[in-house]
Amino acid sequence: MVFSAGDLAQMRFAVSPMWEVGPSFRLLASGGAHAVHGAWAGRVRPRLVAAGLERGWLAELVPPSGYVPDFLNPTPHRPAPDLAEELAGIAAARAEDVRGDLERLRREQGGLGPRARALYARPRERLAEVAEEIGRYWQVALAPYWARIRAVLDADVTHRARQAAGQGAARVLNDLHASVRWDEDTLRVPRRPAELSRRAGRGLLLIPSVFTGPGPFTRIIPVDPPQLAYPARGFGSLWEPRSAAAPGALTAVLGRSRAMLLAELDGPASTTELAGRTGLSPAGVSQNLTALRGAGLVSAHRVGRSVLYARTSVADCLLAAARP
Repeated sequence: MVFSAGDLAQMRFAVSPMWEVGPSFRLLASGGAHAVHGAWAGRVRPRLVAAGLERGWLAELVPPSGYVPDFLNPTPHRPAPDLAEELAGIAAARAEDVRGDLERLRREQGGLGPRARALYARPRERLAEVAEEIGRYWQVALAPYWARIRAVLDADVTHRARQAAGQGAARVLNDLHASVRWDEDTLRVPRRPAELSRRAGRGLLLIPSVFTGPGPFTRIIPVDPPQLAYPARGFGSLWEPRSAAAPGALTAVLGRSRAMLLAELDGPASTTELAGRTGLSPAGVSQNLTALRGAGLVSAHRVGRSVLYARTSVADCLLAAARP
């Protein structure tokens, strides 16, 4: 990809929920073990099956390998859009763009499934169904873990912003991934079929991701800035267990039960699970979680008939600050 000075001047970073949705679904659908995300997949895959999401829209639009339709990754217009913004972008995709993406998917996969064919026939009506299913997938697979994922993504962006300030944009581009190389005015990305020129000041959008896998992904649409999604720094330690002991200083402020529940929520859990692990009654767990949720320390995510509770980034900061 050949860039002008204007393109480099408009290079920016963004954190994108949809760049986690597609790769994470592909990982779950593969059914295989994963060196980094194995524990997460083991917890989430049964919920995915119970919700019937392993055979829905995403199963046809995100194949085991190869191309994923570009309309599933609308251009982020600010540094950290939420999922609702990106789903609105998907639902508003132009019919001709959707059909063009599906034509490419058909060529590369040797055909389309029944849902993809229905989407091709009536994009306007079916896109709302696609967005609705992605929202359900998000609640099952990613929302309970988003605070943890987001911390890794934000840390990556912070690191690279400092790198750009101290060493320049070329160092940032050469440090994204071993297979990505900046040479004078050209960014060389693996597996691209042809050189693409960008000289209209459209810039470059860099998107860290914890699920993209061993290599980067690209989205190249002439009317939009190129998107390059790359593995975020530190994603290998994403699921490492953290200490479950509640710091004494936090216990003195929140009380023993609430501090203990926060410490136990190293990963999302239900009221029943937390009661079993802490020895508190289910009613007591529920009451304390309600208070913690009201204070912004816990989030709740409905998964089928269950509700999973997760620590927020605010709670993570409190626990870290209170530890010696």
